[in-house]
Amino acid sequence: MSPVTALTYVLPHRLLSSLARRLAYSRTPWLKQWLIDAVVRRFGVNLGEAAEPDPRAYPSFNAFFTRALRPGARMADADPRALLVPADGHVSQCGKIEAGTIFQAKGRAFTAAELLGDAEAAKPFADGLFATVYLSPRDYHRVHMPWTGTLRETVHVPGRLFSVGTVAVRDVPRLFARNERLACHFDTDFGPMACVMVGALLVSGVETVWSGVEIPEYASEITRKDWRGKGVTVERFAEMARFNYGSTVIVLLPPGVARLSDELKAEAPVRLGQKLAALL
Repeated sequence: MSPVTALTYVLPHRLLSSLARRLAYSRTPWLKQWLIDAVVRRFGVNLGEAAEPDPRAYPSFNAFFTRALRPGARMADADPRALLVPADGHVSQCGKIEAGTIFQAKGRAFTAAELLGDAEAAKPFADGLFATVYLSPRDYHRVHMPWTGTLRETVHVPGRLFSVGTVAVRDVPRLFARNERLACHFDTDFGPMACVMVGALLVSGVETVWSGVEIPEYASEITRKDWRGKGVTVERFAEMARFNYGSTVIVLLPPGVARLSDELKAEAPVRLGQKLAALL
C-alpha cells in the first residue's frame, strides 16, 4: 500500500471535505481565482469546450468545476440503440457482474448489494453488466443519463471518503462500497438501471437535477427517497447529476439486455455520449 493511501485511513475525511467545500464555495476574488488558475494549469483543463471559456467569469471555484459545456461540445452516439457513457473520464473497470460481484482491481472486488446498500435491489443486476467511470479534476463534472429512465428511488449510503484515484482503487479493499454514495434507481424500457454517484476525499457534494443537493448532508444511516409515481423521467443524454470535484459514477445493467462496447477497456479515456453498450 502506498504511503499516501495509508495516510487516508487516519485522516478525518468529512472534516477535510467540509473544509474543501468552504473553499470551493468561497467568493473571495483572489482565493477563488487562485484555485481556478491552479487547477487549469496543473490539469490542463480545456476551457475552450466550456459554455463560459473565461476562467475569471466564475463566481466561485465550485461554479468553475460544475461548469456547463458549450452546445455541441458533446454529442450522443448516433445509434438509437446505444446506451451512452455518462461522463467524461477514464474507465476504471467494466464487464460482467459475476454472481453479484463487481471487479474493482487486481485482487479487489465488492458486491452489488454492498454498493447499493440493499441486497434485494441488487438481485436484478446479478450476472448483469457494470461500467465504472472515473472523473479526474480536469474533466467535465456533470453526469448524464445512459438511457431514458423514470426515477424509482434514491438511496444515500453513508461511508468514508477515500480517494478514488488509480492508486487508491488498487490499494483500498471494497473502495466503492465503502465511500459515501448515492444510488439512483431507474425503470427503463429494458428493465432496471442503476447509476451510482460515488463520493471521494475532498468531494463532499452530489447534486441531482430532480432534488438538488443530496450530499452533504452527511448521514449515519441509509436514507431512502421514494420517487415512484412522481413523474421524474430523465431522457437519454440529459444531465442527471453533478459532482463538486472529481469522483466516480458506476452504471449497473441487468443481464441479457445489452452488450458492452468493444471500445470500453480498463484505463481507456471516454467522453460523455460515446457508446457504452448496445441493446440486444
